[in-house]
Amino acid sequence: MDNKNQDLNEMLQIRREKLENLKADGKNPHAIVNFRNRSLSKDIKDNFEEFEGKIVRVAGRIMARRGHGNMSFMDVQDSLGQIQVVNRKNIMGDNFKETKGYDIGDIIGIEGKVFKTNQGEISIETEHADLLTKSLQILPEKWHGLKDTDIRYRQRYVDLIVNPEVKDVFVLRSKIISEIRKFLENRGFLEVETPILNTIAGGASARPFITHHNSLDIGMYLRIASELYLKRLIVGGFDKVYEIGRMFRNEGMDATHNPEFTTMELYQAYGDFEDMMEITETMVEEVANKVKGTTLVEFDGKEIELKTPWRRISMIDAVKEYSGVDFNEITEYEDAVKIAKEKNVEVKSTRGEIIAEFFDEFVEDKLIQPTFVIDYPVEISPLAKRKNDDESLTYRFEAFVNGAEIANAFSELNDAVDQKQRFLDQVAKREAGDDEAHMMDYDFVNALEVGMPPTGGLGIGIDRLIMILTGQRSIRDVLLFPTMKPIGLEKAENGGLSKETYETYDKLTTEEIDLSKVKVEPLFEDMVDFETFSKSDFRVVKVKNCEEVPKSKKLLKFTLDDGSEKERVILSGIKEYYSAESLIGKTLLAICNLPPRKMMGIDSEGMIISAICEYNGEEKLNLIMLDNNIPAGSKLY
Repeated sequence: MDNKNQDLNEMLQIRREKLENLKADGKNPHAIVNFRNRSLSKDIKDNFEEFEGKIVRVAGRIMARRGHGNMSFMDVQDSLGQIQVVNRKNIMGDNFKETKGYDIGDIIGIEGKVFKTNQGEISIETEHADLLTKSLQILPEKWHGLKDTDIRYRQRYVDLIVNPEVKDVFVLRSKIISEIRKFLENRGFLEVETPILNTIAGGASARPFITHHNSLDIGMYLRIASELYLKRLIVGGFDKVYEIGRMFRNEGMDATHNPEFTTMELYQAYGDFEDMMEITETMVEEVANKVKGTTLVEFDGKEIELKTPWRRISMIDAVKEYSGVDFNEITEYEDAVKIAKEKNVEVKSTRGEIIAEFFDEFVEDKLIQPTFVIDYPVEISPLAKRKNDDESLTYRFEAFVNGAEIANAFSELNDAVDQKQRFLDQVAKREAGDDEAHMMDYDFVNALEVGMPPTGGLGIGIDRLIMILTGQRSIRDVLLFPTMKPIGLEKAENGGLSKETYETYDKLTTEEIDLSKVKVEPLFEDMVDFETFSKSDFRVVKVKNCEEVPKSKKLLKFTLDDGSEKERVILSGIKEYYSAESLIGKTLLAICNLPPRKMMGIDSEGMIISAICEYNGEEKLNLIMLDNNIPAGSKLY
């Protein structure tokens, strides 16, 4: 055990001994069940004239300690901020000695007088202090805080304590959702709840989570969308319904995807997708004004104007604008296949699906300002009504902001015969191996046969909308507890004490290697001259995003900052060794002057450097990870 870990463990042991001593003296802090009649730090500071000279009770966590002798200071943090507490021996008596044993992280209750120091700081002069909870762990060091994103997501409770701006994001999240509810209720929408456990996974093209109901002895699915149940309510006679809730999709994770996420879905009888566009842009504008006071938001260095009206463009016109390919002139499937091969776009089984692939490849990430993309091909819109003037397209839109979809809406298909046939087409795709295709839902077809009026439907990704309104680049930054790959910690060496502390985290999660089981490749015998070596451009790169490549068992797609103004994309076949989300924010090493290589239809612009050896008869791979303080673009010599 190194000196750092030894010192840390001794500090943890001291905290536990303090708690045991308190219990032995009959002063067990955990026996205290409440601390009522509290005042909050912000209220005291904002209304000092009202509180000055009065006795108040405050409670919170000790974030800093200073002072010595007969006087000490503590910064106490509650839910709304911090306030300084001044402890004097001549006022507190024997209670003063007890406070000297308090540690940073302890939760205390203070009763004392409000005053202002000579330096002008609003403070509380303690008359009596109670230890309410003894902290047995050590908070991250004050000045460095908790910066490692992986630890922040896994231990959000610590993140919220030491990074106040994080709490602000989640307060704003709550306000945004509240304003959405107010907006919809003011328009006559009724909030409802639909099942999360389904016997059929429907309403979207996605891979579901599968579980088993023991009593019924049947397989069940966590819902991927609430659409089909909400439409049943429209059939039943409700005119306007909505639901805000969790959805679950067993798919990859990246900056905009998490396996469980929050959506808002609404349905309006006697409306269409045009009504849904009006609701979307008006609601986003109103919510932005209510929670931020402006419709102009800054995101990733860009200014985005959310004010209505938003741009409208057909998918085919958008593809033409950004790729130069006009599918109004390419009407036959064979011609679509030919142009897809020419443009290195993945070939799909229908013309409509190929158009969608062109959109994904050339358009989506270019739509920075709010944009409604309309007229989606029928092959990728199994629940949307066909256009009257072109049955190859549908009355559907998706809304994009900052290159990501935030909303999806239809003029809902209410033709039971057409719906049944589209379900059958989806079933054929599932049988051919597409596990994201829709399942057959005969009961929903029956509901349509009963009769559903013309209906507009809208789904909004709440998490992505909140990302835009709060300026967060990753969906994990707007989810209190994002999904993370479990990490097994090594057994503690000091009699069972937890070593899951923040200063030693990296050491604890590093696998111990038995060097006797390592077999390395022999060194090259051929020499390389310095001039040849120097032609390789080794650069330090920062991982801005990392995601799984769809339908690839090995590839991860890295979006990298290489120090230039342009993002660099590199694909690496390391999926079996690392999860995509664990690599976001890491500092790596790459060769940046290799010729682009097409992999799964994506240009890979270089190579991520890894260390490879044979360990215990199997290949072992470790990415070369560098100090995060090294700037992106630094050249290696």
